Amino acid sequence: MIRILSFVFLLLLALFVVGCAGPGFSRWGYHVRVGATQRGYASWYGGRFHGKPTADGGRYNQWAHTAAHRHLPFGTVVRVRNLLNGKQAVLRITDRGPFVKGRIIDVSLGAARELGMVHAGVVPVEVRVLRLPSQL
Repeated sequence: MIRILSFVFLLLLALFVVGCAGPGFSRWGYHVRVGATQRGYASWYGGRFHGKPTADGGRYNQWAHTAAHRHLPFGTVVRVRNLLNGKQAVLRITDRGPFVKGRIIDVSLGAARELGMVHAGVVPVEVRVLRLPSQL
């Protein structure tokens, strides 16, 4: 009986360790670590959302360097790089979104200007996690 319990315990422990060793972003946002990257499309949001509540409880400032991501924890600091022109911006996750298929991040108008994407509206980007909220 003890052998069976030991085997079950070790099996569960191994499954837990393997499950925690995921590669950066996963579909549901688990296992995020510093240095994790994600590629996809970014859009920006501004005007009509300025001053409205964000999902983290703050107020949206279209000129701040913030972003919305579906899964990253609030307060996560990321570097977003525009893959068309190489421009980069360091942003804090304060909101949820984007809710459009194929997009991975919505950036503020101020960040969109720094990234050189205001006129394009949607651009391919790479998002890299720089700091997690527990490290702030």
